[in-house]
Amino acid sequence: MVTNVTDKYLKMKIHILGICGTFMGGLAQILVEKGHTVTGSDKQFYPPMSDQLESLGIKMIEGYKESDLPHADLYVIGNALSRGNPSVEYILNHRLEYSSGPKILGEMIRDRTVIAVSGTHGKTSTSFLICEIFQSQGIDVGFLVGGVSDSFNNSARLGSSEYFVIEADEYDSAFFDKRSKFIHYHPNTFIINNIEFDHADIFNDLSDILKQFHHAVRTVPANGHIIFHDGDKNIADLIDMGCWSKKHQLGSKKNIQLLIEGGVIKFEDQQFNIADLPMHGKHNLSNVIIAMYATSLHGIDPKDSFLALKNSKGVKRRFETVFQNDDKIVIDDFAHHPTAISHTVEAAINHFPAQRILGIIELASNTMSQGHHGKDLYKSASGLEKVYWLNVSSKKNMEFEYDSIKLLISDLKKDIENFDVILIMSNKDSKKISEPIIDLIKTK
Repeated sequence: MVTNVTDKYLKMKIHILGICGTFMGGLAQILVEKGHTVTGSDKQFYPPMSDQLESLGIKMIEGYKESDLPHADLYVIGNALSRGNPSVEYILNHRLEYSSGPKILGEMIRDRTVIAVSGTHGKTSTSFLICEIFQSQGIDVGFLVGGVSDSFNNSARLGSSEYFVIEADEYDSAFFDKRSKFIHYHPNTFIINNIEFDHADIFNDLSDILKQFHHAVRTVPANGHIIFHDGDKNIADLIDMGCWSKKHQLGSKKNIQLLIEGGVIKFEDQQFNIADLPMHGKHNLSNVIIAMYATSLHGIDPKDSFLALKNSKGVKRRFETVFQNDDKIVIDDFAHHPTAISHTVEAAINHFPAQRILGIIELASNTMSQGHHGKDLYKSASGLEKVYWLNVSSKKNMEFEYDSIKLLISDLKKDIENFDVILIMSNKDSKKISEPIIDLIKTK
């Protein structure tokens, strides 16, 4: 049974299965703000999400034993759970009320002005940039974003203004709802950063992904906005499938006003110096442009947006310096797709032009580990002097391939003095990589 959660359902007992995921953990925080009593279970708990949940007094249960499942008015089942899970089977057998996280969130923000940020890359960064712009204008924006920013104390909040910013993931909603999460959000403004093939565990090919994106496009009202960059063929194909909303194609001189030229961002008669921004890489500038344009549609002057972004503290694990001494710098980045890796590599080379850079790339995503990106994956890091590849399940005939961190660290001991910058790229728990490397540097 699937239920609705609206304001008429107050003070419910809600149990979240898979609560430590970035989306479900964020949803838990918003449900607590709404006045519900929230508990949760997961197979394991880890910071920073576990810290955020504990600070709210949310009781967390490790594992999914039927006997540990607490009584609740509603069970919210994360998309990492499937049939065969003991808690899932108990809920189904006893016909208990359940729903998906995206459906619940969509219902709670239905009366808000929703800005949904989608795309294969840049969702988290763009979402937080938009939130920073709103916040700089004294607007108490609500948000749920799959990451952590130093500008905010958490990854989600309800907010008191009309605006709600959501990182709109194309991953599926739940085992009983295989539609993408973003179909539930009914955005007024739908941002499409880019579209490439990813999530090979649920999508067969690019056409499957385009189909889900078009489902979302169909939900944007005629007086709503769809924002995207010029030059992305996949987005162009998507729009050609049908679009009934106001289209804003950024970077096209014949169509739209906001673009990068000669080291400046141009918007109508205004210019902004790129060097004043703390972000690195062309991909982050693209995120900035999207954020500035999207907020301009909601009444914020671009000069005010740019001023806010000049003071941006950035997003955790997006070209984040996690260690630095006189000899070494360790950078942590979430890149896990050939395009994202190439962008991060380019940013590193431009930012550290005179320093030797070692790349450590973990094949952690389902798409990467299954080999769907082929040679493109390895070419994406070709600009680096040397790359260590971690969690290579089958040999790719690369020189430095490792199936364990222990073996990688063993070789790195002999190599680390030859490099100034260690660039780690992974979409999993990167601390298991960065911490032993930092310890190694400190002992040298």
